[in-house]
Amino acid sequence: MSALGRLTHSVKKAWPFEVLPRTAWARQSPTVGQASPQLIEAALARSQARPSGNWYVIAAGADVGAKPVGATVAGAELVCWRGADGEVHAGPASCPHLGADLCTGTVDRGQLVCPWHGLRLTGRSRPDWPSVPTFDDGVLVWARLDRIGGEAPTEAPIVPVRPEAPTIAAVTTLHGACEAVDIIANRMDPWHGGWFHPYSFTKLDVLSAPGEDGDIPEELDRFLVAVTFRIGRLGVPVIAEFTSPEPRTLVMRIVDGEGTGSVVETHATPQGYDRDGRPRATVTEAVVAHSDRPGFARAMRVAPMITPFMRHAANRLWRDDLVYAERLQTVREQKASGAADLLRPLPEPTRGDRQPPAAAPGSAPTD
Repeated sequence: MSALGRLTHSVKKAWPFEVLPRTAWARQSPTVGQASPQLIEAALARSQARPSGNWYVIAAGADVGAKPVGATVAGAELVCWRGADGEVHAGPASCPHLGADLCTGTVDRGQLVCPWHGLRLTGRSRPDWPSVPTFDDGVLVWARLDRIGGEAPTEAPIVPVRPEAPTIAAVTTLHGACEAVDIIANRMDPWHGGWFHPYSFTKLDVLSAPGEDGDIPEELDRFLVAVTFRIGRLGVPVIAEFTSPEPRTLVMRIVDGEGTGSVVETHATPQGYDRDGRPRATVTEAVVAHSDRPGFARAMRVAPMITPFMRHAANRLWRDDLVYAERLQTVREQKASGAADLLRPLPEPTRGDRQPPAAAPGSAPTD
């Protein structure tokens, strides 16, 4: 490498940003020809066929503490809290006495106290209140619901591999009118990033994508994407891979560039259906950031000041992506009802089906 090359490489390592040119949104390179619906559907089908062990993400670990936290999975209302030893407990959110909402209760000395009549729950199962298995992975809290999942249960959920310390983690939770699978389908389409989220992504190029076969080994079942994260007029170019280790999880991992090893986990949890029969789902996005730069370790001291910005960015992204996911649900409903066919032109009648034009009023009949 020449002296100039070494200098350029050194500068890039010290300063990972690049100044982005001003480019009109409508003049980006179209990705419609690359975003094959069949390819996306095949990748989604392989994801949905993987086992989950009946585990569902129900909360951010940092949110489960001195107050009870509620979650709804497939119509089942749960309450979770931490005991005096820090262990997470979970079970039905309805008090076994008269049905009070235990999420409005109080945690006292590790026990959950009902606000209506003071019934105490230790977290252990009792005949009228069955606890459910939980797993705290250090960032998220999972619950195992065997009757809902219907699969062979496992001792622990499939937690994505996360970077080693030092890390900064931020969790964002939003709710949408869609199926949980629509949230995962959104992430199976990396081609929409630069178009639908121009404030966050630019210069996005899908380097490789899995095929449409149903038999692709899981280690090869990934999307590899070159993308530049936008921070105003500055950009940070990286290469990231998208994988789905289980039906309700999709992971974006930076494999080259600034923050290598960092992950963005998208977890989808079905809530059930609202009063109008519309599906509801929760998206929980966990960003676990890492960097080998010496300054990153120092940034750990001000992590509480950094994580709100991380959550704000994820919130903005998912407000848009829930529109995407909800639209997928609407399109599916229209196809199922046949409403999408109402705008198709009627077929041209064959010659034998054609009728002679009607005579104008008052005109003489013809032979």
